[in-house]
Amino acid sequence: MTDIAAEQTRHATGGFHEHGWLTESSHQTSEGRVHYVRCAACGVRRVDLQSHPLLPPQPLSRDRG
Repeated sequence: MTDIAAEQTRHATGGFHEHGWLTESSHQTSEGRVHYVRCAACGVRRVDLQSHPLLPPQPLSRDRG
């Protein structure tokens, strides 16, 4: 698993949580590499797209817990 991004999100409890995204799996598509990621701390999942190898992945979906 690879750490591909970090993001700060406000939780319903009013606190903040720094997501540390880990890649669970990925595959190449015609649009770029799709990463299925999970936060190491809280377990929420998201799908990201990396359109070019030199660019950071961008979220395709919302965080799902």
